[in-house]
Amino acid sequence: MKKIIALFIMLLFGMALFAEIGRWQTDDYALSIQYNKTVQPGDAVFARLILKPRIKKMRRLTGTSSATMQLLSLPKDGAEQKSIGKATMYIINKSTDKKNPAKNDVLLAGIPLSSYCKVGDYQLKLIFSAFGKSEYEFTVPVTVVAKEFISETIPLNASNTAIKTNTSSTRMNQINRLNAILQAKNMDSVYSDGAFSAPNPATRRTSFFADRRVYAYSNGKSSTSLHYGIDYGIPTGSEVRSCAPGKVVMAEDRISTGWSVCIEHLPGLYSLYYHMSRLDISEGQMVAQGELLGLSGATGLATGPHLHWEIRLNMEAVSPDFFTTDFTFSDTQESKTYR
Repeated sequence: MKKIIALFIMLLFGMALFAEIGRWQTDDYALSIQYNKTVQPGDAVFARLILKPRIKKMRRLTGTSSATMQLLSLPKDGAEQKSIGKATMYIINKSTDKKNPAKNDVLLAGIPLSSYCKVGDYQLKLIFSAFGKSEYEFTVPVTVVAKEFISETIPLNASNTAIKTNTSSTRMNQINRLNAILQAKNMDSVYSDGAFSAPNPATRRTSFFADRRVYAYSNGKSSTSLHYGIDYGIPTGSEVRSCAPGKVVMAEDRISTGWSVCIEHLPGLYSLYYHMSRLDISEGQMVAQGELLGLSGATGLATGPHLHWEIRLNMEAVSPDFFTTDFTFSDTQESKTYR
């Protein structure tokens, strides 16, 4: 049986992302949880768990410890709760200085929301255990508020129709390779702990995240899909820069997306940059926030010069705008106190 924590104090006040702070206390730890209570479809629910040992010489977290989070619908009319998504939390403040280790453990994780997620009230459940001790369970409220998405029809000429309908083994292998990259979740891949920045200073957007699209083919047929990122209407040759620190896990020419880059930032969190005319980095390279990746273009399936910028969390496409806020709560006073 799960042991419910005896002390539960919820402090409500506004921060970045409408952050909430929940505090609990166990026999071994004082715990503080920061999370974004109010979200829109296509955003993510992130939680930052700060563990402060209450006993001197308390062992630090190891692989024998675990913390997971799950987003659940509220039960209605006796119906069972439905799981919207779940994630395993990872340590983001590992210290390499044995003489001056971090005083507390800080864990982070995010659950992506589909752009079709229903508006309403949900519960975020966090479960924590360490060193074979009791398992503790926390539940906090989350509210999904409405967001409107654009519907559009994109006419494709013969060459773009050929790309969109290409079923060759080469294109399928490229799709499978990218999916395998985006599915990977290395719990030690903690390269970033702060807000992302846009990959280009341009403000003109030609398409938006989660646009509901109809592709009108040159042969009279059509297909429907979602637009997974943001398109910036910038001239060929415009600089494209990394939105955050990370590791380049893909840098190649693809049939659908042309010269493309994928960067890993946190476990399961990736940024993608499509239709570029030139790449200035290579796979396996570490990049800093704002580092030049290459130049924009119109390669692959493109109706004109632009940059497609996309963010994936646990395979789900999520709004890039969400990540330009302090989604890890790294700048809040609570985080600065516990570091």
